[in-house]
Amino acid sequence: MKIPKIFHRLEAVDHLSVLMPNTVETKIEEILESIRPALKADGGDVEFLSFNEEGGVVELRLLGACEDCPISMMTLKEGIERRLKGGIPGITEVRAV
Repeated sequence: MKIPKIFHRLEAVDHLSVLMPNTVETKIEEILESIRPALKADGGDVEFLSFNEEGGVVELRLLGACEDCPISMMTLKEGIERRLKGGIPGITEVRAV
């Protein structure tokens, strides 16, 4: 999914930056956007659902080919979770719901 641009003070910016400036959720979305091309190349995608700040748990939904893929949990844990934990302090786990 391409994030549409909106105009803010005559500059085109990502709508997430305006709606959720400099939040953990914005950083999660940015990392997921960097992962999406690889998922989409195989017919899949991922949707960010929530982040529990107290427990450090990110909840995602695997979409498309990722839903039924036999190695989707490896993609989730070894790919997505590793990238999120490495890029954002405080994330302890990533779960598919």
